Amino acid sequence: MSTQITTAFVNQFSANVQMLSQQMGSLLRDAVDVESVNGEKAFFDQVGSAAAVKRTSRHSDTPMVETPHTRRMVTMSDYEYADLIDDQDRVRLLIDPTSSYGRAAAAAMGRAMDDEIIAAALGTALTGKDGSTSTALPAAQKIAHGSTGLTIAKLLSAKETLDAASVDPSITRHIVVSPKQIRDLLNNTTVTSSDFNTVKALAQGQINSFVGFNFIVSNRLTTDSNSDRQVIAFASDGLKLAVGKEPNARIDERADKSYSTQVYYCQTIGATRMEEAKIVEIACNE
Repeated sequence: MSTQITTAFVNQFSANVQMLSQQMGSLLRDAVDVESVNGEKAFFDQVGSAAAVKRTSRHSDTPMVETPHTRRMVTMSDYEYADLIDDQDRVRLLIDPTSSYGRAAAAAMGRAMDDEIIAAALGTALTGKDGSTSTALPAAQKIAHGSTGLTIAKLLSAKETLDAASVDPSITRHIVVSPKQIRDLLNNTTVTSSDFNTVKALAQGQINSFVGFNFIVSNRLTTDSNSDRQVIAFASDGLKLAVGKEPNARIDERADKSYSTQVYYCQTIGATRMEEAKIVEIACNE
């Protein structure tokens, strides 16, 4: 047998590029209000509640009621993603990874949306006529960790907080949790409890709602100074995602980079908390 036969061997590669585990796109965009905006900053006007005046006599003067107005401001942020694919890389790989690069870029844009929404839910909202007033989420909207993870009692407390603020029950309510909180619920619910089968179905992904909340499982949630997970329960119109530019893709050759193919994505977005009464932060010990 010829000793030169090895020169005819060809390395075999997979016909597809496998995407490693990652969040593919935004999980929260469909759970909040989304509005297209123009400009570096966006303002959203709101009308508050007012009391009716009881008429006490005939032919009395018409009462004038001051209807309260408030305003929220969003500062837009630009996001970009770009990577290059050399022609030589295509030859070495025997496949074209361009589409996989595009999927990775689109997924990154979606995760950036979620990060903006989470930061807006728990952070400082810019309010006032020109957005110069900072409004923090009040302590009344926060449920302490109590040295426990997520429990049914905490879920009921969050529901009670929203109900006590007269949040319209017809508005869809969501709760963003990490996988650990789903496990906590299952571990803290006894098999004999009437809630056990519901929580079990939730953990198995057979249902996504419990105690009036639609559950969204995310690994993007932050922790507080005590390292407790900050779970977010909210009414859908309590958070606003402002979109200045939808995720936009361009795949072009770069003459200045030896005609490599560039996969480029960009978007312009911002988010704000629209009303403190519609957000509840639940601290969960992990």
